[in-house]
Amino acid sequence: MAGDSNVSDQTPTRFEEGKANSHNLNDSKDQRSIANRLAAAENQTNASDDRETALHKQDPTLPAKMHGNEPSRGAKIDAQIQAEEEELVKKMDSQK
Repeated sequence: MAGDSNVSDQTPTRFEEGKANSHNLNDSKDQRSIANRLAAAENQTNASDDRETALHKQDPTLPAKMHGNEPSRGAKIDAQIQAEEEELVKKMDSQK
């Protein structure tokens, strides 16, 4: 009897039974609901940001500086626009 309780502890829950990558996420004949498809798509897009992309979202000039290069003109302009927008948001928040 002790062995039976140990086996039930090791069986996965219903939603964890399937094997990883056993279904094609873009299969049009899949029976998943639209909500489940949207959730899977959101998880897939969020996971695609690598370290350098995340740094670029914080400071557009940072990836070039990390590699020892001078940031491009476009990256400098992006950083300037980002700083101006942050100032504008701060001013709007302080006026409320």
